[in-house]
Amino acid sequence: MTASYERRAFPLSLRSDATSPTRIVGHAAIFESDSEEMGWFSPFRERIARGAFDDALTRVRDGKDDVYALLNHDESLIIASTADHTLTLSTDDVGLLASMEPMDTQTIRDLVVTPIRQGKIRKMSFGFTVSDEHEEKRDGFMYRIIDKIGRLFDVAPVTFP
Repeated sequence: MTASYERRAFPLSLRSDATSPTRIVGHAAIFESDSEEMGWFSPFRERIARGAFDDALTRVRDGKDDVYALLNHDESLIIASTADHTLTLSTDDVGLLASMEPMDTQTIRDLVVTPIRQGKIRKMSFGFTVSDEHEEKRDGFMYRIIDKIGRLFDVAPVTFP
């Protein structure tokens, strides 16, 4: 079975500092947090296990995979990338942390930075494949636990998560 491309969404913030007035920082994924109910025919919730991104981030650090920051997962609206070090990805106690220095173009300022600053874009999402997962039943409800991300493709500030 081949892994399918998936997306999930989480809160986003714009943080300015003296070195970068437009740095965008947010969690693209949150560990051990229940998703909303998913699935049409067989409802379930999903959780991302701590350590799920370890292998994928090692591949990024080793230069084997490039990850892009894209507005709404749109490949034509590139904000930053790991290839040129304008996007950095790491994990902390909360989850997958994305820090991006957006390209300094009028388009990115208008479509990305300003809407985030004004609170119109408030969520982040990430595109990925799963390489290891398991199911658990908790309190009568099925859970899909993502144990390992196979490949991380993008992180994205999103209008509709």
